[in-house]
Amino acid sequence: MDTEKKTEFHSSQDIAGIDGGEIEGKKIVLCITGSVAAYRAIDLARQLIRHGADVYPVMSKIVASTLLTPDMMRWATGNNVVTKITGSLEHIALANYNMSDLIVVYPCTANTIGKIANGINDTAVTSVLSVALGSRIPIIIAPAMHESMYDNRLIQENIQRVKDQGVDFLQPIITEGKAKVVSPEQILKSIINKFTKFTESFFYGKNILVTAGGTIEYIDPIRVITNLSSGKMGNIIAEEALRLGAKVTLVYGHGTYNPKSSPNLNIIRVNTSREMYNIVMSELSLKRYDIAVLSAAVADFTPERKSVKKITTGTGKVLLTLSPTRKIINKVKHISKQTFLVGFKAEYDVSDTNIIERAYRKLKECKGDLIVGNDVGRKDSEIGSDNNEVFVIDKHKNILHLPTQNKFSIARNLLNVIENLIIQNKMSQ
Repeated sequence: MDTEKKTEFHSSQDIAGIDGGEIEGKKIVLCITGSVAAYRAIDLARQLIRHGADVYPVMSKIVASTLLTPDMMRWATGNNVVTKITGSLEHIALANYNMSDLIVVYPCTANTIGKIANGINDTAVTSVLSVALGSRIPIIIAPAMHESMYDNRLIQENIQRVKDQGVDFLQPIITEGKAKVVSPEQILKSIINKFTKFTESFFYGKNILVTAGGTIEYIDPIRVITNLSSGKMGNIIAEEALRLGAKVTLVYGHGTYNPKSSPNLNIIRVNTSREMYNIVMSELSLKRYDIAVLSAAVADFTPERKSVKKITTGTGKVLLTLSPTRKIINKVKHISKQTFLVGFKAEYDVSDTNIIERAYRKLKECKGDLIVGNDVGRKDSEIGSDNNEVFVIDKHKNILHLPTQNKFSIARNLLNVIENLIIQNKMSQ
């Protein structure tokens, strides 16, 4: 599929940007599902173009065959319409990393919401959305259905599951027994606000250093001491900061989570605690960082002596003498006093009180600004889990408890706390 902007003239160019340039140059994918409100997508597409956007329509087959012809959307947008996924990999071309600026589902049926929530990709629309969720392209959904269906507890659970992945939902208008899709004018306003808020975000343009994953400590060239850190939490914090416009340096050790590529993301891979220490110290010395979030599970101990050759099994009993590693977090403020320092303190199978007290002691020891305490021995918060339960503690021992929730939600809440504290600190100076 040709997803590049057309060079030949099309009538849609007559209206491009005539009502404003708020979203000029933005590539917006407009997904249309099988609601009788599908006809309103024509008006939305034209309004987006009038404000400068380039619109690429994607329609489910039921829409294309009964409610709204592809030719009408081709006329409305000036771009080819996707109604099925072919060997051209239309879903990848539209929704892969950095391929578009926004995905809008207007209108969105309960059926499509359920498929998104459960990872089902059997239409062009759901395939595009599945890729977009993985590539972290922003998504806005405007649902439309009968009121009783919208009130269905299972459908509400599906909506919440999708929201938990960072998707924005626009509340439908409840009237005449229907949960009616919002007007094109309302969704246009939300889209413009979304891009405006991005550029006005507190984190926009800020330099943030994040550490993630575990480290390995060599016993010999092929054997190591390590931990089970997945790197998910740190990577997701980096993703959320990028989404808000920050410039992120991610110092990543070992983990099972693959970082998402971005022009504003610099990934530095490391193996050992010594390597992570050296990289973090170097970054803080050479570059001004507004915020440092040290979430990596750095090994606390390393073998005192490392064999340069593989230790053979015939050696018999091997005794390892372990020495403590250098605490990276304790050195941050020595090098960069102005950096807002956020630490993590993991415990195993302890009480809430112990988590808070031990995390707070660590916060005072490193002279940090904020610390996140958690217990990796708790159900649904184990190492490698998609969820977490944390206690966020500041220098004055103010405590915010975030009960078990997905790590994207934890990251968003943590960034909100960081923003509020930095603003408060500036106001009190």
